[in-house]
Amino acid sequence: MGRFARNVMARASSSSVSLSRLWPGRTDRLIIAPHDLRTADATRAAEIYAGRFVFAGKIVTCHGRSIFDLEPPSEDWEISLLGFGWLRHLRAADTAITRANARSLVDDWISNQARNRPVGRRPDVLARRVISLLSQAPLVLSDTDGKFYRRYLRGLTREIRYLRYTMLDIPDGVPRLQVLIALCYASLCLANQARHIRTATRKLSDELARQILPDGGHISRNPGALIELMIDLLPLRQTFAARNIAPPPALLNAIDRMMPMLRFFRHGDGSFALFNGMSSAPSDLLATLLAYDDTHGSPMSSMPHTGYQRIDAGNMMVIVDTGAPPPPNLSHDAHAGCLSFELSSGLSRIVVNCGMPTTGRDNWRVFARGTAAHSTVTYHDTSSCQFVERSAMKRFLQGAPVVSGPVNVENFREIVTNGVLLTTSHDGYLDRFGVVHHRVLMVAHDGSRLDGEDTLSPAPGAKIKGANTDYAVRFHLHPSVKASRLSDARGVMLVLPNRDVWTFEALDDKVDLEDSVFLAGNDGPRRTAQIVIRQNATQASSVRWSFVRSSASASATTARRNARREPELPL
Repeated sequence: MGRFARNVMARASSSSVSLSRLWPGRTDRLIIAPHDLRTADATRAAEIYAGRFVFAGKIVTCHGRSIFDLEPPSEDWEISLLGFGWLRHLRAADTAITRANARSLVDDWISNQARNRPVGRRPDVLARRVISLLSQAPLVLSDTDGKFYRRYLRGLTREIRYLRYTMLDIPDGVPRLQVLIALCYASLCLANQARHIRTATRKLSDELARQILPDGGHISRNPGALIELMIDLLPLRQTFAARNIAPPPALLNAIDRMMPMLRFFRHGDGSFALFNGMSSAPSDLLATLLAYDDTHGSPMSSMPHTGYQRIDAGNMMVIVDTGAPPPPNLSHDAHAGCLSFELSSGLSRIVVNCGMPTTGRDNWRVFARGTAAHSTVTYHDTSSCQFVERSAMKRFLQGAPVVSGPVNVENFREIVTNGVLLTTSHDGYLDRFGVVHHRVLMVAHDGSRLDGEDTLSPAPGAKIKGANTDYAVRFHLHPSVKASRLSDARGVMLVLPNRDVWTFEALDDKVDLEDSVFLAGNDGPRRTAQIVIRQNATQASSVRWSFVRSSASASATTARRNARREPELPL
């Protein structure tokens, strides 16, 4: 009953101006505005002034009507609109027209709370709107009169009160942290909110300690979660200092642990590795976040709590997913990419995973989460993880979590004579097919070659289940790589954007070059290619392959391969 009562009162206070004036905790003054680290584009201010709102790849033109009364073309577009992050573009222009335009749009939203759309009351969207209205308050309140100032603060207080007191079913993971971060901002930035600082700080500290793992990764195993959280946590640390309040130790410790993890996932070109729901991230935003890193140290080689390995050798960099899926309540964006890897050389990415698009994610979600969208082994065209598939269950669970997947994921790393050897395995196919996937990777010390071996074998003392024993080893190539299959069908020549030549070789198996799609491009999904080796576990349980840097032509490479055999990997 208490939960129900607080929910009703929160909704009433958010929609009734008269009741909000009687509600305890009124605020009459903005003390400080937090800094917004997100990239702003002043040219977009002219589009917004002209009534064109471009979000998530969709364009909506107002034609004199209120933008909040129009039907949104997609959920992603509506999330961007109601999160009010676009105010930063108006602030970047910093003209009298953009300031007046910002006040008009905000006043339009505040004056008509009857537009309470479900998406607008989602905890993560509401938290983003509160943070945006606080951080962009100097833009909206510049040169305004006292009447609008008070109306702005009343509307902002209603949003904060709804976020603070309503017992919404906040999803676990990043949305829950975003809500707590927004409440911390509210208690620090507004007058008469000091009594909430201790409570908000304590709750945020507890959640950070739970969600940020000891190695700095997020409990969801999504690299993108680190970016989303750091964008808000770094200004929050500054806001505590600006109020002469010591930041909570949990906040400082979380930031210190997360910074090395940002470097861990970063390729030479500044992009992030595509694992477990990661999509494209603006390189300038990453550079901004990393500018706050005082250590500027080299990335760690192993993140055992989050479940990733990184090998740096010369100009080569390899990142491998060596972790089990996250808990079901945190696995709505998790992928079935266990033992997949990404390979880059200098500023060029060579092998990637397909990733997730920044917009229209629902259209690609099923494909992008499957094992076939990752650079690893797919057994009988089946993913190593199983997801909730029924529509009714997806609505009930607010997504499609992982219901089964690898349980035992092992990895052992050692330095050998020829390089760095990484031995891994996972049992994601054991229950259904009776096989365990073993992957061995060896990176040469000078970064000139990557040797690998994939093996599908039954558990000790057991047999492979069923008659379907086919499997495929896939290596998705970055769209910037030009690939051509060699004449003997045992290799592929790869030309990188900087004209470096690499050769993929599989001396004992036929190599196919097939179509693929790179979903994490800044301009949307792009066509690319994938190297595929198909085999049967009962006939050939192992596939050996290698990526070798070479300046020779295709014919010279073929002659060299005919003259010698590849050395076997040490096991």
